[in-house]
Amino acid sequence: MAGRLRTPTGRYGGKSAEQRQVERRGRFLEAALRLFGDVPGYRGTTVAALSEAAGLSTRQFYEEFRALEDVLAALHLQVNDWAEEAVLAAFAAAQDMPLVERVTAIFRAYAADVTSDPRRIRITFVEIVGVSPRMEEQRLARRARWVDLICAEASAAAARGEAAPRDYRLAATAFIGGVNGLLHDWSAGWVDATLDEVVDELVRQLLGILRPPGWAPEAV
Repeated sequence: MAGRLRTPTGRYGGKSAEQRQVERRGRFLEAALRLFGDVPGYRGTTVAALSEAAGLSTRQFYEEFRALEDVLAALHLQVNDWAEEAVLAAFAAAQDMPLVERVTAIFRAYAADVTSDPRRIRITFVEIVGVSPRMEEQRLARRARWVDLICAEASAAAARGEAAPRDYRLAATAFIGGVNGLLHDWSAGWVDATLDEVVDELVRQLLGILRPPGWAPEAV
């Protein structure tokens, strides 16, 4: 299939073409979460199987997507958006807390979201890897957003005298890699710890970056 088919226009069943398109796209993504995030996985799924799981036709698939990789790309972004929304809500709720409580609240929100459904972890940390240069670029771009978020919070904390003033980008990049690896291994059952213990460890590591030995917060 060289490209997407033209989507029908006009109203049908009381819904506009745009409403029907959003609904169809949502059904394909829901089906993709089930198939890509579990058995058989992205590489074992066909357009026909995904369409059947969504209760739609292959023609309707090609009205929304060019290929299965487009579905994986959209699903990966959606999973990351869910986690980002949870983190930003935690940021807003914890902005007046001291640094330790603030960081803990933010990481609990992130961990709770990404581990709420093991299929989300598989999409983010497993299925997206090694698919194509395009998917690798998207994966790294989304990871860079998390690095930017940590750098922004670290710089704000340093400006308030809560953290050491420094360029945090290298440390944040290394830290995000550790977060991804630990949460993936925990979800796969390779880490003998509770989720609270995993979050506590990540908080300790981040605080060690923000407040290195020999540095103390400014007195208020």
